[in-house]
Amino acid sequence: MNQNILHTPEGVRDIYGEEYARKLKLEEMIRARLKSFGYKDIQTPSFEFMDVFSKEIGTTSYRELYKFFDKDGNTLVLRPDFTPSMARCAAKYFMEMDMPIRFCYLGNTFTNTSALQGKLNEVTQMGAELIGDGSVEADAEMIAMLIQCLKSTGLEKFQVSIGQVDYFKGLCEDAGVDEETASALRENISGKNIFAVEDILKEKQIDEVHKTAFLKLTELFGVVDVLEEAKTLVGNERSLKAVDNLEKLYELLKIYGVEQYVSFDFGMLSNYQYYTGVIFKAYTYGVGDAIVKGGRYNNLLKRFGKDAPAIGFVVVIDDLMTALYSQKIAVSVSESNALIVYEKENFAQALEKAIELRENGLHVELIPKNKPQEKYMAFARQNRYSKIFFV
Repeated sequence: MNQNILHTPEGVRDIYGEEYARKLKLEEMIRARLKSFGYKDIQTPSFEFMDVFSKEIGTTSYRELYKFFDKDGNTLVLRPDFTPSMARCAAKYFMEMDMPIRFCYLGNTFTNTSALQGKLNEVTQMGAELIGDGSVEADAEMIAMLIQCLKSTGLEKFQVSIGQVDYFKGLCEDAGVDEETASALRENISGKNIFAVEDILKEKQIDEVHKTAFLKLTELFGVVDVLEEAKTLVGNERSLKAVDNLEKLYELLKIYGVEQYVSFDFGMLSNYQYYTGVIFKAYTYGVGDAIVKGGRYNNLLKRFGKDAPAIGFVVVIDDLMTALYSQKIAVSVSESNALIVYEKENFAQALEKAIELRENGLHVELIPKNKPQEKYMAFARQNRYSKIFFV
């Protein structure tokens, strides 16, 4: 036998047994919370035409896509991101809908990243999208809902960091920064690389007032007090409106009673170009990356023919599981499992017992007896069977 076929390709893994049972339970708890807010299930394909995730839309880079061809020669990709798929779906099936649409979904995403990054190339994501409501109340609902989703899993020590991309865009417009320079600034400000930011501003001969504001973005984060400081650094209308939006959002989050989980970060600038306003990420102990990512994307649906504002988020289930394990938070999986071990001549009696137990809601396995009884007792303990019967 070729030993290579026993192993998975780089960046993917098998999941089974108790770990998979905990994962399913976690998904069940989050889905219940999303449904409580009125979000309805939707499923989109695992692969789409490559144009759905094109550079113009501003999603995953071309190099990180898993690409292949169909029989007609069309280029297809495994989805790296749910949001463009949701936008395409909403535009196709809800083109004439003028009321808010609430979706929730579960599935895997695929990114062809380098092994040096130490990330899985296939991860499970669970998320929600609110389409057709551009209000700050919709922003608050989304952030409050994600906080409640995380709390429902048993997680308590986490923080949702909120940014506003219009603050940065307004600053770029006011300083007369071109698109290429803005992209370079975005990347380095997001990475908190103040020295690279300073070099770019010096090279482009940005005036001192705007230079100070750009440099300040790398450290402009904290609790609600940082909003007042952000106002003092800018004078353009777009940036000031962005701060005003965050102030209103915070007041609404106080009504939800979740403000203690919230902080603000004006240096949070996503690589996804489709974000237009509020963006946010949730962080916790035991994971090196955000376990939740989301934001507002008011212009994305136009790409597919429907002009509607939207906001959404995804929970990275695999990273959330890692965080819960690191923090020793147990995901309780309570299944009523029974094992029936039978002598072959008594199969009919064992089957009758299994049918009775299954009718009463138990999960029942039948195993013929060909080993000592203590072997089956040890097997039952190892696999957490609640009952064992010998027939």
